[in-house]
Amino acid sequence: MNLGFYLTLDIEILDLKYILRNYFIKKMITDNENNLPIHVAIVPDGNRRWAKERGLNPWEGHEAGAQNTEKLLRKALAMGVKCLSLWGSSVENLAKRPLLEKKELLRIYEEYFTKLISSADIHDNQVKINFIGKWEQQFPESLKKIMYAGLEATKDYSKHVLNFFLAYSGDDEMLEAIKNISKDGLSSQAITKETVKKYLMTRDLPAVDYLVRTGGEPHLSAGFMMWDVANAQLFFSDKYYPDFNDQEFELAIEDYKQRVRRHGK
Repeated sequence: MNLGFYLTLDIEILDLKYILRNYFIKKMITDNENNLPIHVAIVPDGNRRWAKERGLNPWEGHEAGAQNTEKLLRKALAMGVKCLSLWGSSVENLAKRPLLEKKELLRIYEEYFTKLISSADIHDNQVKINFIGKWEQQFPESLKKIMYAGLEATKDYSKHVLNFFLAYSGDDEMLEAIKNISKDGLSSQAITKETVKKYLMTRDLPAVDYLVRTGGEPHLSAGFMMWDVANAQLFFSDKYYPDFNDQEFELAIEDYKQRVRRHGK
């Protein structure tokens, strides 16, 4: 067996995927107007604290957060944002949650994604849905069936992209990328920043322009998209995620546009 042949073939396939990804990203950039960020990533923090302050169960905060996500998606589409990413859970999240909260969170995912994949917001605007992370290893079959249906129903859409990071850790993503680069036997001279990008879970996404974190705690967590946020503008909101509504999102986007103008971009 010629292992060299198969290794070369794998790398060539990877390069073809990278070329197609670059074409799609350039198209999004070309279509962008009015100094909008092309890729907005949101760390939706504060659901549990929102619920606690109202005497509610933790999962009721998650449910309110899911309902708010619908509003933010609609606003992002109306404003012309091409790529929107939301961090739903880390690799450790489900493992450390109490059993009842875990069950309720999975129920919310099932109900929300079922509604999402059939919504006019997705299909009228040709929004491609991505699920990024190790969700296939953690989620039950009933939920994965819904998610697979969403991937299939939107796989050919190209006007907008909606990404959910589930069972995802940026630290884990980088370690996996390094291990796979080593496994493929690439020399140190052959490894560039483009090479690293090819091996990330986010290989098909543009770099993040604007990282928004809600919940009043101005920090990053578990290396969320650490490679892709390197040059991103940051926005920290004091609002808990269920209260970070479409008006708050619009104000955040306007803040970004003012920053871009000040820097002459």
